[in-house]
Amino acid sequence: MTAAPDLTSAPREDGVDAAVAAARRVIESLLRAGGSSTAEMDRIADQLNSVADHLDEHAPERDQRMVDMWAREDFTRHDPVTGPENAIAPPLHLTARADGSVRGVLTLGLPYQGPPGHVHGGISALLLDHALGVANHRAGLPGMTAELTLRYHRPTPLFEPLTVTARQVAADGRKIRTTGAIEARGEVCVSAEGLFIAKYLPRPR
Repeated sequence: MTAAPDLTSAPREDGVDAAVAAARRVIESLLRAGGSSTAEMDRIADQLNSVADHLDEHAPERDQRMVDMWAREDFTRHDPVTGPENAIAPPLHLTARADGSVRGVLTLGLPYQGPPGHVHGGISALLLDHALGVANHRAGLPGMTAELTLRYHRPTPLFEPLTVTARQVAADGRKIRTTGAIEARGEVCVSAEGLFIAKYLPRPR
């Protein structure tokens, strides 16, 4: 069986990816510990600020960094959904399917909690908006989000595998229609319909 093509950057085991993975662990651990923890939070704050100071000292200027982010072919490395260089990204890894859709599986923890034990609705919207956009790229006609309509069928659980899917279903000139869903245990938790506007009309073949 041929592996499904990757549509997002896979994390590496060293360098900035390893540092970002450690930062994700810190975020989760801070939430698990909370304000009533016996951990020495003031000392931890000093250590984390020292790390941030060191990173800032060796970072390029912000404008130069933004140019670098978008100049590279692997620009999905920094976005807030799939980016292995972004500590707030879960990250979601999406692959192309033979039927033209895109699919990814992830498990969300405490940093993404809304109702107790469940994913915040805004996080679901973020995942689906991005997945729909990737599906448009996969179809060869990307665009910017104009409308995103969500239906929340049932609470989306934390700490369990979630399947995110999306597919471009229609294109009329610059208007693109795309759908997607988040499922858990084989049931749809959130479904989405999006209207996207292509920057340019596709060239005739």
